[in-house]
Amino acid sequence: MKKLLIMILCPFLNSAVAQNLPIGVFQNSSDIGNPKNNGSAYYDNQNQVYKLAGSGYNIWFERDEFYFLYNKIKGDFILTANFEFKGTGTNAHRKIGWMVRESTDEKSSHISGVLHGEGLTVMQWRVATGSAMRDPEDELFAKGSAYNIIQIERSGKKFIMRAAHTGEPLEIIGSHDMENMPEDILAGLFICSHDPGVTEEATVWNVRIDKPVSDVYDPGKEGYLGCRLETMNVSDGKRKVIFEKPSRFEAPNWMPDGKRLLFNMDGSLYTIPVTGGETVKLNTGFANNLNNDHGISFNGKLLAISHSRQGLPGGGSSVYVLPLKGGKPKLITENTPSYWHGWAPDNKELLYVAQRNGIPVYNIYRNSVKGGKEVALTNNKIGEHVDGCEYSPDGKYIYYNGSHTGKMHIWRMKPDGSGREELTSEEYNDWFPHVSPDGKWILFISFSGDVDPNSHPSYKRVMLRIMPSGGGKPETIAYLYGGQGTINVPSWSPDSREVAFVSNSGK
Repeated sequence: MKKLLIMILCPFLNSAVAQNLPIGVFQNSSDIGNPKNNGSAYYDNQNQVYKLAGSGYNIWFERDEFYFLYNKIKGDFILTANFEFKGTGTNAHRKIGWMVRESTDEKSSHISGVLHGEGLTVMQWRVATGSAMRDPEDELFAKGSAYNIIQIERSGKKFIMRAAHTGEPLEIIGSHDMENMPEDILAGLFICSHDPGVTEEATVWNVRIDKPVSDVYDPGKEGYLGCRLETMNVSDGKRKVIFEKPSRFEAPNWMPDGKRLLFNMDGSLYTIPVTGGETVKLNTGFANNLNNDHGISFNGKLLAISHSRQGLPGGGSSVYVLPLKGGKPKLITENTPSYWHGWAPDNKELLYVAQRNGIPVYNIYRNSVKGGKEVALTNNKIGEHVDGCEYSPDGKYIYYNGSHTGKMHIWRMKPDGSGREELTSEEYNDWFPHVSPDGKWILFISFSGDVDPNSHPSYKRVMLRIMPSGGGKPETIAYLYGGQGTINVPSWSPDSREVAFVSNSGK
C-alpha cells in the first residue's frame, strides 16, 4: 500500500519540484497577480508535450491573474505552438496562448495571442503599466472557430499574431506596434481560468521559439544559424527535436532499418538514432566536400552523394555512388554542376539536375549507376528552373518542382519526360516533392509567394505540406523557420508514418 501511494504521488511531486527548475525549453515559471489557486507546469520529455494548470480572475482591465511559463528574450522572435484545453471547462472565457510581457508585475504592459474556451481567437494588449486592456472585439483582431495553432512574431516594435486550424496555412489575426515595449522582455505560455476558484488545464505541443534574421542576412559573412533535427508523425502532427547544434547541418534521410537518420554536416555524412543520441560519421572515402543532395537506393544497399570537386564549373558538384555501409565513391557525372535527387525503383538508374554547356539553366537528367551517356528529360528555357526530381515507388512517374508557369509548383511526368502535369497551383512556391514509400502521399516544402520562385533560401517562415500522390488539396503539417536544407532529400520513414526535417533558429 505504501509503495502504491508513492507511485500515485510521483507525478504531482515531479510537477511541484519542476516549478523551481527549467521546464522543457522554459527557464522560469510563476503565478502572476497572486491568483487564489497556484498554477503548475509539467513537461513530458519523451513526447515533448507541456501540461499547464492555472487559475486567476482574468487577464483584463488594469491588472492580471494567471500562470506563466516563460523565458527572458531579447530582440526579434517567432513563437509557435499547438494548444488544447482539457475538458469543457467552467467558464467560456478561460484563456491559453502566447504572452509577451514587460515584467511579472500584475499591471505590466503585454501583448498576447489568446485562445478562449468558447473558441474566440484574439490579439490583445496593454500598452503601458496599469493601463486598461483594449477590447479586442471592437477591433479587427478577433476571430472565432477555435484556432488551435497560435504564432506571435516580433519584428522591432511590431507584433504580429497568426493562427491556423490543423491542416491549414497560418493566417494573420492582427498586428500592433508596441512603442514602449523594451527590447528585453518575458515571453512564454500562459493559462487563465477566468474564475478565481477554478483551476483549468491545457496541453501544449510543437513549442518552438525561433530567433529569425533580417531579410538582408548573409550567412557567408555572418555565419549560419543553429539547427534542429526533428521527426514528426504525419497522422497527428506531433514533432520531436532529436538533435541540436548551434551551426549548420541539413537534409535527413531515413535509413532502411527505420532506426537511424542520415544527414550531412561539415562536408560529411553522419547517422544518428531516431530517438537521438551519438552521431556517427559515415565513411565516404575521399568525398569530404558533400552538399545536401544525397539518398539511399530502393533496395537499401547503395548511397548516392553529391561531392564538389574544386576548380570545376558551378562549384564542381558531381554525383557519386558507394555502398550504404560506406566505402570508395564511384563517379557518375563527369560534367558539372550535377546534383543528385532520385533513384529508380530498379536501383539501376539515378536522377539529377544539372547545367550543361555553360548555359545558365537547370534540367533533369537520368543516368545509369554504371555511368555513361546521360539522358535529358527536360528542355527548359532560361528563366525556368527545375529541381527535386524523384521517382514514384512504382516507377510510373517522376515528381519534381518546376517554375514553368511563373511560380514554383509541384509537377510530375512520365519517366521519358513526356506527359507533364502540374499538381499544385496556389500562390506559394513549392519545392522538393518526396513520395512516401507506400506511394500514397507527397511531402514538400512551401515558401511564401513573395520569395523568388527559382530560389529556396535559408531562414524563412515555411510550411511542410502533404497531398495525395495523384494530386489534390495540400494539407499543412508543420509551420517552421527554415528553407534551404530542411527537406532537400527523401525524408519519409520506411513505414510512411513519419518524416524528418531540419528547422533553424539563432541564439
